[in-house]
Amino acid sequence: MPKRLKLHPYLDSDELEKCYRNAQDVVERSQWQIIWLLSVGKTSAEVAEVTGYCLDWIRKLVRRYNAGGPVAVGDGRHHNPGQHRLLDAEQDAELEAELEKAAAAGQAWSSVQVAAWMSARLGRPVRQNRGWDTLQRLTFSTKTPRTRHAKAALDEQDLFKKSLS
Repeated sequence: MPKRLKLHPYLDSDELEKCYRNAQDVVERSQWQIIWLLSVGKTSAEVAEVTGYCLDWIRKLVRRYNAGGPVAVGDGRHHNPGQHRLLDAEQDAELEAELEKAAAAGQAWSSVQVAAWMSARLGRPVRQNRGWDTLQRLTFSTKTPRTRHAKAALDEQDLFKKSLS
């Protein structure tokens, strides 16, 4: 017979069911459902079959609930502030002015160039992907002409284009 997971008695089964039924967030709702089903005597395998979650996740959720109580249930991503931007508003405006000046001169900045510019301003290395993210956030893209083959017959291509019209 499989070993049942033990829940700390913060709430009884009726209160857990109420939390499950009243939850508005889908992640929080499924987590309350898992805890409620375990509290009424279901095995972790039965709960996994009903909810579609794996046994490992159910065990982690129970450990989190036992350690933190009802406040530990829910989607923690909602409270994650995320990573702050590398450039402040003044540096952002300065970079945008540089990009506009380069665009007016017909020069295109790549993500490598933006990362190098950011590294110089911040005094620490900045990876190329952060340069690309910054270019996209500022709605700039690299506008480079399409490469042509070295042996392309341009006059023949022009004749072909004229014959199509």
